[in-house]
Amino acid sequence: MQLAKLKRQARHLKLRPAFPWRRPHIPRGVEVPAHLLSTGTNFDTAWARRWPSRLTRALVVEAGWRPIVSYYANPQISGLDRLHQLGDEPVIFVANHRSHADTPILLTSIPEPWRHKLVVGAAADYFFRNKAAGVASALGIGAIPIERMQPERRSADYAAELVGQGWSLLLYPEGGRSEDGWGSPFRAGAAYLANKCQVPVVPIFVAGTRSLLRRGRKWPQQSPTAVVFGDPLSIAPGERSRNFNDRIEQAVGALSDEFTTDWWQARKRFHAKQTPTMAGPQASSWLRSWKHERALRPVRDWPL
Repeated sequence: MQLAKLKRQARHLKLRPAFPWRRPHIPRGVEVPAHLLSTGTNFDTAWARRWPSRLTRALVVEAGWRPIVSYYANPQISGLDRLHQLGDEPVIFVANHRSHADTPILLTSIPEPWRHKLVVGAAADYFFRNKAAGVASALGIGAIPIERMQPERRSADYAAELVGQGWSLLLYPEGGRSEDGWGSPFRAGAAYLANKCQVPVVPIFVAGTRSLLRRGRKWPQQSPTAVVFGDPLSIAPGERSRNFNDRIEQAVGALSDEFTTDWWQARKRFHAKQTPTMAGPQASSWLRSWKHERALRPVRDWPL
């Protein structure tokens, strides 16, 4: 009987919570440091900009991404002559966003001296959702986490700090990939950073990547693509970031018009403020998608 009683007491003690049973008291006036998560916007990417990681990423871009992009996309690149007026200063590249293929294509299309000192603003909730995804994104494309659901000053300050250190940025102001190929309104993050850091913005139009790697598809299929670089833009003295953001969006729209028609017609429409909107027609999803595919077929004069 005594042995059975001792066994019951032992089992009861094992079920009791370990000491201490409650959190210790924290005196007033003592600031407790917040527990920082290692994912999302808290993911540390500083290691990805040190020389070993930079050399690894250069090898990934030149020996990995470049042959893949050349085989599947073979992008037609134009407008590089517009970048000759820039020195080796950092810039902010701003592009439309249609596919996950946009970033590899741009990483292999953006010329030196920016290509290998470039960071990509990536959605923190997608590319940095866990440690494995964060490491792959930071090392493979030089990504930094950006909060896209709601504006966050910490992300903007971090990006501005990198620009101050001589790094260029690649941003997608639409905040995500297009559902049907047409554009979404630009958010003012790129304009805000350009104003804060006083660096130029280079608009870029990317075409054909939705057919190359459509949203929801796991593997690309061969499809012709194009990358059109625009003239660098600088914020005017006293200009508000919101107004500058509108100019950036209009510049990318003008590049789209230039690609589908020609430079002269696109410039006339731009100066007449008649550039076709990138938002597309108000119609059903299938009709919008069909009209987008037709709109991106370049008009060519005969004979070829």
